[in-house]
Amino acid sequence: MILKLLPLGQFQTNCYLVGSENTKEGIVIDPGSDPLVIIDQIRQLDLKINLIVNTHAHVDHVMAIESIKRATDAKFALHADDLPILHQASAAGVQFFGKPVIVPEPDILLKDGDTVEAGEVKLTVIHTPGHSPGGICLYTEGVVFSGDTLFQFSIGRTDFPGGNHRQLLDSIVTRLFVLPDDTVVLPGHGPDSTIGFERENNPFLVGHVPG
Repeated sequence: MILKLLPLGQFQTNCYLVGSENTKEGIVIDPGSDPLVIIDQIRQLDLKINLIVNTHAHVDHVMAIESIKRATDAKFALHADDLPILHQASAAGVQFFGKPVIVPEPDILLKDGDTVEAGEVKLTVIHTPGHSPGGICLYTEGVVFSGDTLFQFSIGRTDFPGGNHRQLLDSIVTRLFVLPDDTVVLPGHGPDSTIGFERENNPFLVGHVPG
């Protein structure tokens, strides 16, 4: 699997390029900013981007979607429950960055258990609400792209509209902590971790019992 991390923008949002070494088909995960940087990396990796997948629709994760769509003709996929947040992206852009953000409507509305593919690379959609209603993680053997659900030593914020702290903790414990210990966690911000490490050491989750 081809995997490239690009921390981008004011909030250093982690954008990931994922691709097939055999077919060179690729997916862009969370293109939050700096579309020219993303497009340059796509060309350097010689990828044909067929799909843009967002783990959620907060403004720092969506600002480059429109430009990447135009450059690649890729389809845009998002969980249906995050549509209200996507529709607020323009206003959020003014609030946080001083300018409106143009974001296209999704071509594909995802749900839990769906699979997104690039050649032989297949990522399973895991719905993990809490940071946002439609927050998802993307899992393939050995790796989970956790968006803003789970970070090294931390978890996503829940003080934005649609956030729910208890729901987020339950999502992590019941949907992510059931993955193998050596699964690498690739988050929406900051450094990677593993499921086993976070289960044992994340201060927000140690001892949490869902329900």
